[in-house]
Amino acid sequence: MYFAALLARTEDGWEASDTELDDVETLSDLADLAREASPDDDTVLVLIEQEDAWFGVVRVDGEEDPRIYVSDAAAAARSSYGEILLTDELLGREPGEDVPDLDALDLDGTEDGEDDDQEDDDADSPATAASTDGSVPHGPVGDGGILDDLGVSQKELRSLSQDAVNEIAEALGASEVLETVR
Repeated sequence: MYFAALLARTEDGWEASDTELDDVETLSDLADLAREASPDDDTVLVLIEQEDAWFGVVRVDGEEDPRIYVSDAAAAARSSYGEILLTDELLGREPGEDVPDLDALDLDGTEDGEDDDQEDDDADSPATAASTDGSVPHGPVGDGGILDDLGVSQKELRSLSQDAVNEIAEALGASEVLETVR
């Protein structure tokens, strides 16, 4: 179960709209959807949460590139909606870089050619490669300062958990408009 809403900042305050992400396949699609919510190039926030497992904030300011924050990348990676947010750039990977499928790797310690005496080989082992090649980390990723200028510091953002979307909306003074679409 997930919830997604758009919060558009206008001259009159925040406006909220419920949004379906079923037709959104890429971050570009999501950014376009956000831009459509605000014809005046105002700030638009896309707030997504999934069953108290993770939440994400995408901020679109006019035609600028979207800024992204995800509370738990590993949990989001298990969600089709989270995968939209977890871009190669956000995860520190080169575009198109192949990430090994950890379930397909044989990591029982008996890999061919393994030599316990050679520390140099450790950097090339599948376990080490999987952890340093840009695989999805546990914990937050992205722009922790995404809401600084709106009154939610990086520290506050990182401390949010179960009801993060409502807490963000409350801090922005948009909880009432968010409730109308929940």
